[in-house]
Amino acid sequence: MPAYVIAGASRGLGLEFVHQLIAQGHTVIALARNPYAATGLTAIDNKNLHVIKADITDSVTLKAAAEETAKITGGSIDVLINNGAFWERRHMFHNILEYEDEASLLSDFNANWHTNVIGPILTTNAFLPLLRAGRTKKILTLSTGIADPELVRASGYAGQCAYSVSKCALEMVNLKFSLALKDEGFTCLAISPGVVNTSDAPRTPAQPPLQCGTLTHNA
Repeated sequence: MPAYVIAGASRGLGLEFVHQLIAQGHTVIALARNPYAATGLTAIDNKNLHVIKADITDSVTLKAAAEETAKITGGSIDVLINNGAFWERRHMFHNILEYEDEASLLSDFNANWHTNVIGPILTTNAFLPLLRAGRTKKILTLSTGIADPELVRASGYAGQCAYSVSKCALEMVNLKFSLALKDEGFTCLAISPGVVNTSDAPRTPAQPPLQCGTLTHNA
C-alpha cells in the first residue's frame, strides 16, 4: 500500500486524513510538533500509524523526521500532504487598515508567512528524496478559497488578511514546485476543503467557520 506523510496531523483536517487513510490500510507517517500532546493521534491504535515529532518551520526537525521515515518505509514515500497552517483568530475580521498598530500587523504577517509559506517549502524539500524514490510522486497542499482573488472580490470579505495573503503565496509555491518537478512525473495539487470546523472545541452558532471557499488548483 502507498505510504503517506501528513504534516500538521495532530488535529483538524490533518487528523481526519490520518483516520481516513489508516482505515484504507495505508502506511501513515503523522508529523506533530508535540506528539505527546496530540491526544487525537495517541488514541489511535494501529500498526500502520507512525507519529514523528517535527515542526514544519524547523528544517532540522524535518530532516530528522525524513530520516526516521525512511527507516520505516524502506526509503520512499508516495504522497506528502502539507496541511500544517497558522492563523490568528483575533485578527479574523480586521481588514488591512484595522490592525491596532504596526507591530501587530508585522507580527501577524510574519507568523502567517513563516508557517503557511516557508513551512510547506521546508517540508517538501525535506521529504523530496523519499518522494522521488516512490512510485506515486504526489504532493498535496491545503489551500483556502480566500486565497482566490476572484472569490475574495466577489464575496467582499476583507478579513483574515495575513492568512489570505500567505495562502495566496502558497498557491504560487505549489505552481513553482510543479514546474520544477514536472519532468520527474510529479503531481502537485493545491486544494481547499470548503467550509470546515477545524477547532478542537465545539463551535457555537455565532462562531464563524475556520475555512471557507472551494478553490481547487492542479498545477
